[in-house]
Amino acid sequence: MLGVVLFVALFIWARYRGRDGAALFLVPLAVAGVTYLAAIRELSQTPRFARRVVIVCLALSFLWRIPFFLIPAGPRDDLHRYVWDGRLQRLGRNPYTAIPADPALADLHTPETRGLNNPDVPSPYPAAAQLFFRAVTAIHESTVAFKVALLVCDLAIILVLFDMFRRTGQQEHWVLAYAWHPLLATEVAGGGHIDILGVLLLVVSAVALARRWRAMAAVAFGLAVAVKFIPIVLAPLYWRRLRIRDVLLAAFVVGLLYVPFLKHGRIPAGSLATYVQRFRFNDPIFATLERVTSAQAVAGLAVFLGLLTALRLRSKQQTCSWDAWAWPMAVSLACAPVLYPWYLLWLVPFLGTASTAPLTVWSVSILLTYFVWYLERFGHPWQVPGWIMLLEYGSVLLAAAIVLLQQTLTNSKASRRGGVCGN
Repeated sequence: MLGVVLFVALFIWARYRGRDGAALFLVPLAVAGVTYLAAIRELSQTPRFARRVVIVCLALSFLWRIPFFLIPAGPRDDLHRYVWDGRLQRLGRNPYTAIPADPALADLHTPETRGLNNPDVPSPYPAAAQLFFRAVTAIHESTVAFKVALLVCDLAIILVLFDMFRRTGQQEHWVLAYAWHPLLATEVAGGGHIDILGVLLLVVSAVALARRWRAMAAVAFGLAVAVKFIPIVLAPLYWRRLRIRDVLLAAFVVGLLYVPFLKHGRIPAGSLATYVQRFRFNDPIFATLERVTSAQAVAGLAVFLGLLTALRLRSKQQTCSWDAWAWPMAVSLACAPVLYPWYLLWLVPFLGTASTAPLTVWSVSILLTYFVWYLERFGHPWQVPGWIMLLEYGSVLLAAAIVLLQQTLTNSKASRRGGVCGN
């Protein structure tokens, strides 16, 4: 029943998403989010699902991805930038130095790249993402080709998680905590964001580390960071779990990726500095701290806090628990200058446990920020309204308070039982 409700809600949302003036813009998405949280609760309370039930539920999740896949790329979608960067490389140009709005490059544009967003800055994407862009455009130079390639990454994550749960004796139905998440439909099938490639590499790295395939874990982590820098804060989790030669191998592989883009022997950064300095979205913590210090300092603090969280988790755990991968990235993202919904794709494979309940709630409450895209159609400024931030972050704080209260009550009961036994 929950799967049917989720399918209907997402199907309606996909239709409204492509329309102007839809009065019920957020209602189907809110229903989808609440239904997903109810599904997580059902997964946690059910010891085991029959495998055929899991397969049917997975098939249903692919059905509700289809309407989003069929939505044409919008003017703000990053897919146009992906096509441009891949096209530039195939034409012998460097995406880290070429500015799309440069009149000298006008003849290089196609109908799919002419309207890309932020045309006044070069590409911000790291080298692994760039080479992925080149590979996809070599097959077919279109936004649809990227959607197909990224959906394949989505499917690969499901297969890796399913195999991991099966091999470790865990309940296979927990793969639905990933596959059913609304963000996968809206931001992979619909938005086609490159983040899902990095998520796949990070999941492979985490699984390889758990199985002591240390060289694979190191290289996959390096590649994930070279897709987007978000998971760099997880580096402390690898401390003393990798050999020096594994680290050197990963560094060598990532270094090779940057060779085609070197200019005068320098590693290119593209528009990364401009991104930190100029772009803002859904950033209450960053905006508050930026009033008293520079943007670069706050961005550095965000990375530092993520690293510190990972270091704390590493010192407490001899074995790397699955939820440990989510918290450092979540802490860092909470302090970032820009927090789009698809950034939380990095957390989704590692959610579902009681300790990550606040992050699960956050991955749903952030869907409310889609209302900004709706408001923009009517000339409203590109910023998240205060009431949406209150709902988004307030629900996370409420979930965290409930988890903390439950842990306190559990510890209190355990202490009382221990006292009785001692007497």
